[in-house]
Amino acid sequence: MPVEKKAQWARLKVGIMAIVAMIVLGVLVFLLTGRESFWSNKATVYTYMDDSAALAPGSPVRLNGILIGSVEKVGLSGLTQPNRIVRLDLRIAEDYFAQIPVDSVAAIASENALGTKFINIKKGTSQTTVRPGAEIQALDTRDFDDVVQQGYSLLASLQGALKRIDAIIGQVEVGKGTIGKLLVDETLYNQLVSIVGEVRKVAVALSSGQGTAGKLIYDDALYTDIRKSLGRVDGLLEGLQAGEGTAGKLVKDPALYNETRQTIAEVRTLLADLNAGKGSAGRLLKTDELHNQVSGVIRKLDTTMDKLNSGQGTLGQLLVNPAMYDNLNGTTVELQGLLKDFRANPKKFLRIKLALF
Repeated sequence: MPVEKKAQWARLKVGIMAIVAMIVLGVLVFLLTGRESFWSNKATVYTYMDDSAALAPGSPVRLNGILIGSVEKVGLSGLTQPNRIVRLDLRIAEDYFAQIPVDSVAAIASENALGTKFINIKKGTSQTTVRPGAEIQALDTRDFDDVVQQGYSLLASLQGALKRIDAIIGQVEVGKGTIGKLLVDETLYNQLVSIVGEVRKVAVALSSGQGTAGKLIYDDALYTDIRKSLGRVDGLLEGLQAGEGTAGKLVKDPALYNETRQTIAEVRTLLADLNAGKGSAGRLLKTDELHNQVSGVIRKLDTTMDKLNSGQGTLGQLLVNPAMYDNLNGTTVELQGLLKDFRANPKKFLRIKLALF
């Protein structure tokens, strides 16, 4: 029996030692993983975000990098407002609530290069602190996401541009196009060298004063002619300033200005009289009398033309009756014959007249 009791006591001591070892190991693991104190009182606050970024329950919650709690729950909020799609419940030690102002901002950050996520609360400046059960505002990253998206578009555009540039460079390297021929084809290079030689000859000719362009550069006669022309222009301007000649009087003589003002005043008076209906011209512009008279004359002319076209009167008969035209034509012919006989034998007509008396 004593041996059996000793064995039981030994097993009990081994079990107790195993339990103590496990407790010590758990505490060590807990301390090494950096978790908050297990015995501290905790309270829950929450925040809303647009995306959880693969954040899981149990992830650390830090205040400016200092561990103060952990994520208790991650889930959809059921809301549709921007930046309020996902709700995060945060378990934070009550001792730290006095260190979290109400204007603090929560955001998801990466803990290491492997991408481990945690909630980092950036401390605000307000004197009022967060209470348990309150909401901590989340950092709005929509603008940053838009910038990143635009950056992706820009990178895609740059990549396309680089591909086109690479294709152009490839064509240039094989001698395609004008630039490629400049780099590869010696014929174009020789032509450019020839052109440069011709330009050099022209420059030498200009330097020696040959040709019209060379004389323009080196001949003093042209310079003298230009100075003379400028002198004449200067004299002409001095004459204008002195009031000489017609142009000078136009510039300097006040009499012309006064006459112009007087003429303008008279024109204004004339226009005023015309607008007032004074004189014949004014009546022509302002009264209907002349219009009525002209309209009456036009109506009379129109009536007369209608009568002529219908054959009324002598002129109308002349226009439309061929018999009247033939009679007049015969009378004209007879009168011409009479005048011809009179010129040929005027005594014949004189005897007739004497016989009558």
